[in-house]
Amino acid sequence: MFKLSRVSLLTSVGMAVLLSACQPKETATTSQVDVSALQRAVSARTPEEQSRDTSRHPVETLSFFKIEPGMKVAEALPGGGWYSKILANYLGKDGALYGINYDDHMWAKFGFFDENGIKQRIAATTEFPNKVKEFTNNGITSQGFTFASAPESLNGSVDRVLFIRALHNLSRFEKDAQTLTTALKTTHRILKKDGLVGVVQHQISEDAPEQGADGSRGYLKLSTLKKAFAGAGFELVESSDINANPKDQPSASDIVWRLPPSYFGTKDDEAKKAAVDAIGESNRMTLVFKKKN
Repeated sequence: MFKLSRVSLLTSVGMAVLLSACQPKETATTSQVDVSALQRAVSARTPEEQSRDTSRHPVETLSFFKIEPGMKVAEALPGGGWYSKILANYLGKDGALYGINYDDHMWAKFGFFDENGIKQRIAATTEFPNKVKEFTNNGITSQGFTFASAPESLNGSVDRVLFIRALHNLSRFEKDAQTLTTALKTTHRILKKDGLVGVVQHQISEDAPEQGADGSRGYLKLSTLKKAFAGAGFELVESSDINANPKDQPSASDIVWRLPPSYFGTKDDEAKKAAVDAIGESNRMTLVFKKKN
């Protein structure tokens, strides 16, 4: 497995921008990340949306996942569309963006959604194409479904599947409902033979107690993900510290949502808020998996 530092990736991305103007036009067989187009998509968003870029590094992250214009990309748990907006505009009219939501039965397991809230989150699945149309009018193909309802027509056709801060709850409910197993099985089914899975996930140290490292506090261990992906027919091929934050050292009871931008349990306490602001967003592992040969 190859590990790429953030400094190395920043250098690579910067060099790509400098060289892009003098390179020949790409062909189908030599296509690669279009860093200039990716930066335009990132820069076109609102100042509020861009305010998280220094913590989330979208250009570096999507470049690391080797996402190219025209690709078919499936994004797990797109939520409000922070990454979807970038992807929809970057992939372009020849690309496709699929939103994969949690399976319908999973929402009740959280315990804090009322009946109306559950209905709204279930409805968001099929509403994903309308959300994409709010982001761009470039004609990109889009579709929304759950891990359980991913169409058979997509089998072996998707270039990239992205799990960006989306694996902890799938892991959290795995023992009860095999949610992570289902998600990775679907991922393997729809991914091309040479496709890649990109992961950004809140990370806790390997020596942390197993209790609370199951995703219920938002954090997972690298070893947990490697084992789960290996069991689903994947292997880890590359990792990066693009989204690492060594200041995030959670205690045995800390939840990831105490940190910005959620501020759960810290927003209204001046001292606590100052303390988490000094940490910033969570420590995150950034990984690339491929299908085993």
